[in-house]
Amino acid sequence: MYALITGASSGCGYEYARVMASRGYDLLIVSNEEAIHDKAALLRQDYTVNVISLVQNLGTQTAAKELYEYCQTQALEVEVLINNAGVYHDRDFLDDSEAFNELIFNLHMHTPAMLMYYFAQDMAKRGKGYILNMCSITADIAVQRLGSYSATKSFLRNLTRSLHVELKGKGVYITDVTPGAINTGLYNIRPWLTKMGLVLGYIVEPQRLARRAVRCMMRGKAKVSIPGVWNTILLALVALVPTCLLRLIRRMGLF
Repeated sequence: MYALITGASSGCGYEYARVMASRGYDLLIVSNEEAIHDKAALLRQDYTVNVISLVQNLGTQTAAKELYEYCQTQALEVEVLINNAGVYHDRDFLDDSEAFNELIFNLHMHTPAMLMYYFAQDMAKRGKGYILNMCSITADIAVQRLGSYSATKSFLRNLTRSLHVELKGKGVYITDVTPGAINTGLYNIRPWLTKMGLVLGYIVEPQRLARRAVRCMMRGKAKVSIPGVWNTILLALVALVPTCLLRLIRRMGLF
């Protein structure tokens, strides 16, 4: 049985691949970066599983179908799907290019949704399957400069919750992973702030996230929040911020 992991050339995606390999799953790891082949070689050295690496741009309307058809052609039976590929930014919506907007909407919404649509049908027929979707705490944070990112993550989170209920009775378990900040270098946080966040427990290492997320997925949990306490506190504080204060922050150029 294969675990299919998108965005696996670095960060959380690579750590997901390591966790699944340690559980004995063969791997199909996908990325738009050539480095995915180097990561596949490392995984083969460390684990006695089959590892297939594939370079593919998942930010297109046809990407999900092409990836599913590749698995069909190669007779790869996917028992675990981890939708991890994504991009992050904090930028005004109108300052983004048309190409970037198409990329983030496809990568965070269309591709993972259609991958679930294709692969979950096979899982339901077999009566067993697991899907993990990397959502985000920002799904509940509608603020300036995060509009596209948070909106796409909200879509993925809501779809994940709905499908968890729809498919659990068919033996397919779908889990929403809602992390806060992860120490992957994705957020361009200053080193001293990263160190402080790690000490306080607000920023988590990708290895820790991957281990806990996979453990919860295999138990059939609907959602895992990492780190849970800090996410709860942050969301409670954000909920208190009125729109007028957001506009003031905007005028002052603070964010």
